[in-house]
Amino acid sequence: MTTTSSRLGDRGEAAAASFLEAKGYEILVRNYRCPAGEIDLIARFGRTLVACEVKTRSDDGAGHPFEAITAGKRTKLRRAGAHYWEYVADQSLAFRFDFIAILEQDGITRIEHLIDALQE
Repeated sequence: MTTTSSRLGDRGEAAAASFLEAKGYEILVRNYRCPAGEIDLIARFGRTLVACEVKTRSDDGAGHPFEAITAGKRTKLRRAGAHYWEYVADQSLAFRFDFIAILEQDGITRIEHLIDALQE
């Protein structure tokens, strides 16, 4: 069964992919799943692979979408990214994590892109 929140998430991921493509990114994988977790989008931008976590909200009543990326989620993202890097990626490329927030409100879609969000 498809829920309202999963449809919202699907629309957000599609909007994020279109946003990245318009900026020159090549989408390589959508919803990469592995034993370590899931990455919403994996893209290539020049000589960099970019793992993107996308959070979508229909309003900001529950806080900013980035607030939903908890410490536990960050750990899972790092593990899934390490799995992709080890088993799939062209290791001659750089690798980073970006966050994308999608806010759909009153017929307007706002997109925020946080580049290199998990830098140490």
